[in-house]
Amino acid sequence: MNLPAPPTVLAEAAAAVLGTAGACAKAAASRAAAARWRAGEIASVGATETPERPSRPPRPDLRPPREMPKRRAAATRETRVALLHAIAHIELNAVDLAWDIVARFAAQELPRGFFDDWVRVGDDEAKHFLLLADRLGALGAAYGDLPAHDGLWQAAHETRHDLLARLAIVPLVLEARGLDVTPAMIARFERLGDAGSARVLRIIYRDEIGHVAVGRRWFEWLCAQRGLAPVETWKALVKQHFKGALKPPFNDEARAAAGFSNAYYGAPNA
Repeated sequence: MNLPAPPTVLAEAAAAVLGTAGACAKAAASRAAAARWRAGEIASVGATETPERPSRPPRPDLRPPREMPKRRAAATRETRVALLHAIAHIELNAVDLAWDIVARFAAQELPRGFFDDWVRVGDDEAKHFLLLADRLGALGAAYGDLPAHDGLWQAAHETRHDLLARLAIVPLVLEARGLDVTPAMIARFERLGDAGSARVLRIIYRDEIGHVAVGRRWFEWLCAQRGLAPVETWKALVKQHFKGALKPPFNDEARAAAGFSNAYYGAPNA
């Protein structure tokens, strides 16, 4: 059987990742597309139609956040599986978010470095998902075994019209929040005696600092292109597009390592 040739245009490769339904297959497609971009096998950015929603596997059962079961604090295998499953769901969404920003905004006049950065983010997020899938397998579980919330794609849909809004919300609110909560999750896995899972979360934490840095760098670059003040613009976009309040405590050290100063988030959004 003759298989179709892989895309040689980045936007089409991004759309192919978004159109892959299986979780591990999507992660593998993400890593393969990133490798081909780095190797020069994908030579141009191009443009393509972007799906409103990415393809997803039939499981897990996606529910509104308010309908998700509460996770228990007990030190059991089920607790670890539930935590890892929730994080894996976030990372799979992050794969789609990275490739959506490539596909959706490919037609804009953006530096090649922009696409280099977001391809790398998509590669990292796929690596994270596969590491978490391995940890779930080691515990006799798999992604899809538990329900997951369907709120993560709302940020992408809400900001689909404007790259500046997308950068303000996805890396600089959602991923920055990951920097705030991951150290406590690492400590929790260590208390539960799960060194393997703690090690995976340390990899994710390190990489996510870089992802917030990517978002901050291109947000500030685009503000400069549009003649906008970054801090004031970010606050206005968060107020417009993010439902809910930004909740402390904030991991000032990790955020600062990403160049994301508390001038942005340290005062109430107004």
